[in-house]
Amino acid sequence: MSGKGGVGKSSIVANLSFFLAGKGHSVGVLDADMHGPNMLELLHLSGHRMTMENGKIIPIEAKPNLRVVSVAGLMDDDSAVIWRGPMKHNAIKQLIEEVNWGKLDYLIVDFPPGTGDEHISAAQLLKDITGAVIVTTPQHVSMLDMKRAVDFCRKMNIPIIGLVENMSGDIFGKGTIEKFCKKEGIDFLGDIPMSREVVLSGEDGKPLYSYGNSNLDGKFMAVAEHIIDKAEK
Repeated sequence: MSGKGGVGKSSIVANLSFFLAGKGHSVGVLDADMHGPNMLELLHLSGHRMTMENGKIIPIEAKPNLRVVSVAGLMDDDSAVIWRGPMKHNAIKQLIEEVNWGKLDYLIVDFPPGTGDEHISAAQLLKDITGAVIVTTPQHVSMLDMKRAVDFCRKMNIPIIGLVENMSGDIFGKGTIEKFCKKEGIDFLGDIPMSREVVLSGEDGKPLYSYGNSNLDGKFMAVAEHIIDKAEK
């Protein structure tokens, strides 16, 4: 989750899914962003379409052990989704209940910014939610929205796995999320620096570790391992 758009949440989801699948886990990614579904693009699957079999939606296979469903897999790439709340709820319900995922070790949900219909519907429909990972950048305006995401999880009784400080460094600042986590008693999952490789990863559909930036690799691996460790516990 994130409170604010443009903080790199979907990039974190894509790379976390690559990381888990690479370790041999069976991973599903549910793109729950109805108005700006970007997960197929980030996984280099733009133009791929989901199919139906025996009344069930068949996910798109991104790579071995990694499957994804998205409303973008049902329409033209440039089409706008002009839906009110009830239609979004029905779409989320269908993408949760009518998909033949097979056996999964992890289901990762990529939400739109904010705390709206998609979040409420998924929180009500999904059973036994392990927890939420909240992604934010360090500047003040982003933190304001991040705090609303934290409050949403607490009000909906969703455990918070922790917070990620993305785009950390000279431009947006550094360290503010870790201070907030200490104050609120929330796990700080780590910081990921602003980097050209993150942009390339999304454009090429490749994991961050394929670009050989040792600092970025180390930072992301630490975040991913922290998430896995907390989720398993």
